Amino acid sequence: MSDFVEKNSWNALRQFTNARIALGRAGNSVPTEPLLAFNLSHAQARDAVHHPLDNEALHQQLHVLNFKTLDVHSAAPDREHYLRRPDLGRRLSEESRVALAQLADEAPDVVFVIGDGLSAFAASKQAVPLLQAVAPQLADWKTAPVVVARQARVALGDEIGELLHAKIVVMLIGERPGLSSPDSLGIYLTYAPKVGCSDAQRNCISNVRPEGLDYPLAAHKLHYLLTHARRLGLTGVGLKDDSDALLAAAPIAPAIGGEANAKPDSNSDVK
Repeated sequence: MSDFVEKNSWNALRQFTNARIALGRAGNSVPTEPLLAFNLSHAQARDAVHHPLDNEALHQQLHVLNFKTLDVHSAAPDREHYLRRPDLGRRLSEESRVALAQLADEAPDVVFVIGDGLSAFAASKQAVPLLQAVAPQLADWKTAPVVVARQARVALGDEIGELLHAKIVVMLIGERPGLSSPDSLGIYLTYAPKVGCSDAQRNCISNVRPEGLDYPLAAHKLHYLLTHARRLGLTGVGLKDDSDALLAAAPIAPAIGGEANAKPDSNSDVK
């Protein structure tokens, strides 16, 4: 059947990217194999949006690594409300708000929040290895228990950080699935978190996964931004990611296709 497939002249470039280029043609359509691959990727992206977060398994993984944890839920009672009402995903449920407000811990330097976002796959697969990679670099930081948040949008971290009196909140959240990346994790940093913070007050590191920005490089960038956020007392448009300049002094293998943005992410659907 391959005799009926007309190859594309860009075929040799496919080794450098996961993008759907040089698929060839079979008559007036794409060949069957790339068509089926596209349909599979589309199904995986849809599944990632609707798949529930296994928060119990996530808590267990964190406890094995000696992380203390907390569990919260947004004001969105279920996935249907979460998708139809983004505003509910940005605020805590009343029960979670009361529980966090009663914690009598001293103000931590940083609180990490793992949120399902638009891909629970990403939160389940990427968040724990990333925390493992960055934790040794934060030995002199006072960290709060890791918060696992269900039906979460990015801004949910603002209310969590405010209630815990954290200097910085780091939201690890599943990004909107792409057709080649249903499990991509986004990292959002906000200094002095409080309800009402704008995206201009955040920094974002995107595409965290082994096939994108790998864990060591993502941890390097995260530690850099955290260190300078604490030093300068800000995040967002005033904090630039110059961490690549340090890679010559501390080499880290670059990830193929990885990208980090020290600016608000354009993926507004997860927010």
